[in-house]
Amino acid sequence: MRAIASRLSPYLWRRTPMNSQPQRFSTSSFGRDEQSIEQEAERKVGWLLKLIFAGTATVIGYQIFPYMGDNLMQQSVSLLEVKDPLFKRMGASRLARFAIDDERRMKIVEIGGAQRLLDMLESARDDRTRKEALKALFAISKSDEAAVVLHQAGAISIIKSTLESAEDAEVGKYKSNLLSRFQDLSYDIRS
Repeated sequence: MRAIASRLSPYLWRRTPMNSQPQRFSTSSFGRDEQSIEQEAERKVGWLLKLIFAGTATVIGYQIFPYMGDNLMQQSVSLLEVKDPLFKRMGASRLARFAIDDERRMKIVEIGGAQRLLDMLESARDDRTRKEALKALFAISKSDEAAVVLHQAGAISIIKSTLESAEDAEVGKYKSNLLSRFQDLSYDIRS
């Protein structure tokens, strides 16, 4: 690194102005000047290398991350199949965050996320698991096409059979929001 810095330093910093006479330094001050210039050059070259690395990492990241979205969605759906309720809640929470537009909501439905969320809701034993399942189902149901698939999968009867929570009012809120969403789409929720 010192060798590179010493070779670049004459080009980066001119010790003498172009039109003036060279100044004479004593040997002790000249050594310190040379060393400080070297250190400054090393520091600047180090920052340059860091910027090049950061730029390269950013470009590579922009190329890779679009492909990771579908993979993360698939992993989140896979988490719904695990027996541990914590992992099920994590998967449902991720799916709720992914469901931000109709395209992603339909992607979740296509990879089987909606059906697995309904299964998770039906078999949930605690309020937190029910709440996360209802939250994810509500996020998915914002798409009309996804709501049709949910209705065909029997979502209304599963949602209506979900127990009310005495401890967590959000379970009831998501449950009523989902039922009103199906009612807005002209589905009979009395059955």
